[in-house]
Amino acid sequence: MTTTPGTVIKELQRLIQENDRGGNALYDAEIELADAEAELDRIETKEFLSASGTVAERERIARMKANEARLIRDLKKAEVSRIKQKIRALESALTANQTIARLIDLEVKNYA
Repeated sequence: MTTTPGTVIKELQRLIQENDRGGNALYDAEIELADAEAELDRIETKEFLSASGTVAERERIARMKANEARLIRDLKKAEVSRIKQKIRALESALTANQTIARLIDLEVKNYA
């Protein structure tokens, strides 16, 4: 594949657009994570207050009954992490393409 100014510009535009979508996706995922954490807290508190026994027993019961909510929260954390990783990769690709654009610009100026 030959690198021309046009292909570099198109790739930069694509990466910028993808990075913008990543920011929106991260925001949505963080909201979902906050909701999942609130739901986990709600379930654990409710189960702790409704359980009987010592404090340690009540904590274990509440933790056990909140396992599904904890799993959902952990999956949301993983989603946020994955989106952040993707955004970092996009930013690296943008930097690389900007460098290529500068090199092409220098090459064009040297031949002009």
